[in-house]
Amino acid sequence: MSKQDFYEILGVAKDASDADIKKAYRRMAMKYHPDRTSGDKSAEEKFKSATHAYEILSDPKKRRAYDQYGHAGVDPSQGHPGAGPGGFGDIFNDIFSDIFGGAQRREQRGADLRYNLELSLEDAVKGTNVTIQVPTWVSCSSCHGSGANKGSKPATCRSCDGHGQVRIQQGFFTLQQTCPTCRGTGKTITDPCRPCHGQGRVRDEKKLQVKIPPGVDTGDRIRLNGEGEAAPQGGVAGDLYVEVHIQEHPIFQRDGENLYTEVPISFIMAALGGDLEVPTLNGRVKLHIPPETQTGKIFKLSGKGVKPVRGHHQGDLLCRVIVETPVDLNRKQKEMLREFEKEMGLAKHSPRVDKWFGRVKDFFEKMKF
Repeated sequence: MSKQDFYEILGVAKDASDADIKKAYRRMAMKYHPDRTSGDKSAEEKFKSATHAYEILSDPKKRRAYDQYGHAGVDPSQGHPGAGPGGFGDIFNDIFSDIFGGAQRREQRGADLRYNLELSLEDAVKGTNVTIQVPTWVSCSSCHGSGANKGSKPATCRSCDGHGQVRIQQGFFTLQQTCPTCRGTGKTITDPCRPCHGQGRVRDEKKLQVKIPPGVDTGDRIRLNGEGEAAPQGGVAGDLYVEVHIQEHPIFQRDGENLYTEVPISFIMAALGGDLEVPTLNGRVKLHIPPETQTGKIFKLSGKGVKPVRGHHQGDLLCRVIVETPVDLNRKQKEMLREFEKEMGLAKHSPRVDKWFGRVKDFFEKMKF
């Protein structure tokens, strides 16, 4: 092994903390590990040197001996207190569990589910309780999710002794992987439950009550812990996510905390003004239309919108008035309108029309045909 200073190998100062030493070694291990360097001999030597340096400096007793006596202090042939068999196995488990996954038993977990829930605008704004039916995997009632037949229990996996992982020796390295026999559960089913065929779960449809809070909007999700798919052989169930979709409303459109609606008015009301009733989600309110109102004008009714589920401010209702042109006129009405048009003129009573024709005239005069 190289006699290069162990601190220099890891690139740390002699007063480096244990955490800094571990961090430095992990960085080098990730960079020079043979599985990542495709047989590069130089990288393999650097990895071995870094591993040996970390073996010494991560052990308080060996580090003190090395600081006091140098390489001789950790050389078994020299008989110093810090010399002797190293704890490489512990080092390997500690560091490489971060790289390759630890030796912990893997508990199976059921899949998460998503349920698309359509709500009316009224229910979304005010909140409600709904009942949904979800087709999914549920825990087997016969074996209570264990997968084992009545009168028997899952046995400890013989391949991994219940650890859920096995070690594989590959030359200089010992790698850990999920046990192929039990698939990481640490248990095997010797006498499987007949109704669920040893899975611990069966297909079924479950009915759930979902509380919808006031103010939800399209895209909001409500999480129901443990109401997703049941896991095989008694593992942890997944979660159910109820995703809200607001149905189209015949009167209102929602944009966050505000509501929008179009209010048709006659051209008589637009010219002379007046009052009319408009709907809100809490009943009718009076809207005043001032004289000479133009189509497209927006009137705001404060506090008549939506209070979002994650907000404190009540939105507004925005009413866009549309001046409606009369239809199905009889002869007399048409004549009256023609007389009215003659009486009105354009410049004084229709300023927008007059300005528009003026801009059109200027446009054509500037064009070259």
